[in-house]
Order: sequence, then C-alpha cells, then structure tokens
Amino acid sequence: MSTPLALTIPPQAATPRLAGDLAIWIFILAELLAFGVFFAAYAFTRANHIALFDAEQQALHRGAGALNTVLLLTASYFVVRAVQAAEHRAAAIAARWLLAAIGCAGSFVVVKLFEYVAAFEQGISLSSSPFHMFYLSLTFFHFMHVILGMVILGALWRGAREGRYRPGDMNGLETGAAYWHMVDLVWLILFPLVYVIH
Repeated sequence: MSTPLALTIPPQAATPRLAGDLAIWIFILAELLAFGVFFAAYAFTRANHIALFDAEQQALHRGAGALNTVLLLTASYFVVRAVQAAEHRAAAIAARWLLAAIGCAGSFVVVKLFEYVAAFEQGISLSSSPFHMFYLSLTFFHFMHVILGMVILGALWRGAREGRYRPGDMNGLETGAAYWHMVDLVWLILFPLVYVIH
C-alpha cells in the first residue's frame, strides 16, 4: 500500500512575521528613543545632584508606584489573553479580556492622579527642583501614553465585540497590543529609575 503524497512532504515551517503594522513598530521605536533621551538626561542630572535626588525621591509614594506597576503588568497579561482568544475565534472572550485591561489602565490613571494631587498640595511643581521637574515630566509623558493606550484598547474592545478579529485577520488587534506593551515596558524602566534606584 503506497503512502499518500501529503504524508511524504515535510511540513513547511511557519514564515516569521512582524505582529501588527510596520508603522506601529516605527512609531514604537521613535517613542522609545524619546523616552531614552529623557532617561539619559535624568541619569546625567542625577549624577550631578545625587544628595538632592535621593532626598526628594524618598518623598515619593513607592507603594503607589508599585501598585501601578502591578496594574500595568496585569493589563498587559489581559491584552495577551485577548489576542489568544481572538486567535481561537472566541470574540466575546477577547472583548472581556480587553475590558479588564481597560479597567486596569483606568485604575492606573486614578492612582497617578492621586499622586499628582498630593504632590501639588505639597507645592511640588516643574520649577521646584531638578528632581521634581524630571518626575513630573517623565511620569506625565507616560501618563498621556496610558490615556492614548486606553483609547486604543477601547477601539479594540469594540472591534472584538463586533467579531472583527480572527485568524488571518489579527493585524488591528496585534497593532494595538504592541502599542500597549510599549507603554508597559516604559513604565518598567521608569518606576525603578525614578522611584527606587538611589
């Protein structure tokens, strides 16, 4: 009995591909470069004002920063689960994961707003010290990226509810997910740099 032709041909390896649009990766690289310049300027300035930076860093609420780290990591996990669900044609489940990610992002925003209010009540401003200038500039720049990320996640949630994402048609979801993971990555550098390392 002869072996069917299909069984004699080795399976083709999956062709590697970039998840999402090429444009989002160019945008992400540009954003990472901008944050990198910010981080380098922070490190350079801190090296010339070590005592000042250490003293004012101690006044930050590390617990709030740690909570926000957990919230962003959890949101990224939920986004990964949403992509996985969409790949398995489970649109309703993908939408629920995205909604959970939006909830985590919204919680991050609330915690950060409480931090800003507490800082402003203490008279902290961009001009109060070099450390405060960097703290407010860096965290607010990132804060605005989180807001944009929530808008993107909201659009993805709507698309998932409409069943727009499925195997072979994941580009929009993967593009939004890539942006969100960039937001998370930046915070994972920003939090220890500004809140912890001294």
